Amino acid sequence: MISKDICLKVLEAASKTGADYAELFAERTVNKSVNMLDSRISAVNDRVIAGASVRVFKGLRSVACSTIDMSEEGLLKCAKKAADALGEGTAEISIVLRERLFGDIHPVKVVPSGVGMGEKAEILKRAYFAAKDYDPKIVQATGSLLDGDRKILIATSEGIFAEDRQIRTRLSISAVAEQNGERQTGSCSPGTRKGLEFYSEDVVPENVGREAARQALVMAGAGYCPAGVMPVVIGNGFGGVIFHEACGHSLEASSVAYGVSQFAGKLGQQIANEKVTALDDGTIPNAWGSINIDDEGTPSHRNVLIENGILKSYMIDKFGGRRMGMAPTGNARRENYSYVTTSRMTNTFIAAGTDTEEDMIASVDYGLYAKSMGGGSVNPVTGGFNFAVNEGYMIRNGKVAEPVRGASLVGTGSEILMKIDMVGSNLLRAQGMCGSSSGSVPTDVGQPMIRVSSITVGGR
Repeated sequence: MISKDICLKVLEAASKTGADYAELFAERTVNKSVNMLDSRISAVNDRVIAGASVRVFKGLRSVACSTIDMSEEGLLKCAKKAADALGEGTAEISIVLRERLFGDIHPVKVVPSGVGMGEKAEILKRAYFAAKDYDPKIVQATGSLLDGDRKILIATSEGIFAEDRQIRTRLSISAVAEQNGERQTGSCSPGTRKGLEFYSEDVVPENVGREAARQALVMAGAGYCPAGVMPVVIGNGFGGVIFHEACGHSLEASSVAYGVSQFAGKLGQQIANEKVTALDDGTIPNAWGSINIDDEGTPSHRNVLIENGILKSYMIDKFGGRRMGMAPTGNARRENYSYVTTSRMTNTFIAAGTDTEEDMIASVDYGLYAKSMGGGSVNPVTGGFNFAVNEGYMIRNGKVAEPVRGASLVGTGSEILMKIDMVGSNLLRAQGMCGSSSGSVPTDVGQPMIRVSSITVGGR
């Protein structure tokens, strides 16, 4: 992408005003998608993102500059702007670049760029019509098949010169069911860091469509959820979005390093029930949020965040690590070269426990079973959250009863962690896109089924 000699010149130019760290990040990403609506292909998109950024540190000062001009002249101009913005001084570091090969644990058999849109459209149609034809009450369906091919290069004054290639694909189906004049939506969106073999080896496209339609149909026939404080059993998979949002963001250096996290300064302290162990693991082969190296060139890690209720570590980027006096953990990420890298999650989940699903449901006389979670909002400073329940059921006398809609879960991250008193063994991860100051990045969330002893349920 860029020769080692040019990278060295750029880093030297960036550090000439006294920087103690300089970094060049370059990328070329091709994103493609095919969309369906009203039983036909509605859009085909092909987008290329190409550019570079230069970043310099001096103590606890940081300056970043980006450019779409990846010629030697353009890169040197970008480096000069960063150096000039940092201040006046003289070069104090000697840079020797050594190429590093970090390996790739994410094998790809069918590279999406080598497959025509017609073949991709057929995969999408299989899922789309499985949803559309599921039941006469399904009145609308939408779908998309996405694939991305991201090539990055990172060179730093610490001697790193490395490249990586990240290929991902994701199938998303949404269905709308109508019953008694009211409409409800269901969705299913599996994704992976691998090629199109995903749709022959791991996921049956028709099942994706059927799951979206099933959820919509169940919710269309549901009454409203009663409000109150009650025990809640949260399903596996995307149920982990609560930990991701309400707790995970509060464990990132972007908030911890500035003392604006509910968990700042609590390493070694109990912050969760002893049954809770939580990890951020970017090393899982072919997982949607996995990376070989992060966007600063640090190898991906398996980070145990919470172990048996005890806070063990944070997720740290280089600049956040400077403020905290701690080493990077392989969590520096950015949507693309135009964003400034910061600490982000990869695949974040609550580990499997030993409780059974049957025992969790049976332990609740009256409560809510949140089988599938939706989106919500969170304040990372306080950990306060409000999340919608996409598919919910009342639990009565230890049995799953009628479906209910309009439910939401309200609380704080620190509160819910202490009240998770049962953890199942059926760990499952689900895919999403996480937005933060460095843009939108692919992340897995996950958990086994868990029980929260009491939480505020919003409803009617």
